[in-house]
Amino acid sequence: MPRTRTTKKLAQRIDLNYFKRPTPLKRAKFWLSALLPLLALLWIAWRGFSGDHRVYSSGRMSRSHAVLEKECSACHLQQASAFSAKAADSACLDCHDGPIHHAVSPIGGKHLACAECHTEHRGRINISAASDQACASCHADLTGEPGPPRYAAHIRSFADGHPEFTALRPVAAVPARSPGTIKLNHAIHMKPVRRGPNGPIVNLECGDCHRPATVNTRWNYADAAYVSASVTYTDKEELVPVNAEILGSRRPSSGRELMAPVKFATACAACHLLTFDKRFDQGVPHDQPSVIFPFLVKKFTDYIAAHPGELHETRNPDQDLTGKPLPPRTRTYTPNEWVTARVTDSLDLLWRKTCNQCHTLTFGLRADALPIVTDAETTVRWMPHAKFDHDAHRGFTCVSCHPKALTSTESSDILLPGIATCKTCHAPGPDHADSRCSECHTYHDWSKRKEVTPKFTLPALRTGGH
Repeated sequence: MPRTRTTKKLAQRIDLNYFKRPTPLKRAKFWLSALLPLLALLWIAWRGFSGDHRVYSSGRMSRSHAVLEKECSACHLQQASAFSAKAADSACLDCHDGPIHHAVSPIGGKHLACAECHTEHRGRINISAASDQACASCHADLTGEPGPPRYAAHIRSFADGHPEFTALRPVAAVPARSPGTIKLNHAIHMKPVRRGPNGPIVNLECGDCHRPATVNTRWNYADAAYVSASVTYTDKEELVPVNAEILGSRRPSSGRELMAPVKFATACAACHLLTFDKRFDQGVPHDQPSVIFPFLVKKFTDYIAAHPGELHETRNPDQDLTGKPLPPRTRTYTPNEWVTARVTDSLDLLWRKTCNQCHTLTFGLRADALPIVTDAETTVRWMPHAKFDHDAHRGFTCVSCHPKALTSTESSDILLPGIATCKTCHAPGPDHADSRCSECHTYHDWSKRKEVTPKFTLPALRTGGH
């Protein structure tokens, strides 16, 4: 008789306690579950006892603070055996005691902590360069004091919301104009031009007149006599005062960031001669009328003393009404009369033509009064709220950023490139130059920084040792 197989009989053959029997896999899982947490706790405890707190860190420190990577207590306050999430302002000011960006935030009147803009634990970055998001947290919706706003109220980034540069913005529908009074036609100087009345044709370059202050290369159109001469006019009469709101940089200036004011002695003297009489090859000083007048008196006085024969002057014969020539007339001057006549002629040439070609002169009511030279009002810095470095852009031609120089005929034209020119290079994306706010703006006036008391000791930089 065949055997009958039923599920009940088959079930009786299965060991119901099979899962309780130990196996190699089960043993491995048990020891891994027990040992790994234990090893992790031991590693954390070892790091804690050794003073290395990087295990608790949110990430690597910036380049400037990398040496403090093991010293959490240097920046974070320790309360209830735990470090605070944010670095304390007092810790930042222990090393960097400079004026804060704003005493009170324009957003709700809250205080801006250092770490809100300068966030650590983001790797080996430049922590002083705040992110655009940090700037936009206030400047995307800026609410300031009552009254007309001083700054644009809705700037999210350089590409989004940033207005045209202040120097180029129209005021009450009137185009922006330069306050400078020196008469200069850039368009003429950018074309082939004759050097002096009888000189050769030359092609000027921008660098022949415009250079940073620390560049010491040879000036092509300088005059050594004027370069070495001292002058009586001051920067106050030449330059527009630098805006007091300009923030001092943390790093000292290299002297190559901005172009120095153009000087007559180095850029103009070789072409624009200040000659005053055919008897002299020398020109008058490039100075105030009060200096030029005694210079002329002395020059002519010394000359007539050495050439007394010129006191007898034969003038060209005139013609009478019938057209018949009259005999030549001879006049004899005293030395004082001769000097006075020659000085008068020279001054008339200078005031009406030579000096007036570039400067604005104001004449008084008296005929013998010396004119007043209007202050040059040369602008040294066009963007008081931003920083710019010509040296960083030295690979670009001047006219690629200042194309208006090719067509400018008035000295009142502002040749500053507009924001659209800057955006051709400075824009978001990997194929463009950096366009972050910190690239052009400074937030702390480091000229007002305070001295700090050192707190760390070498070589270990242990916080317990300060």
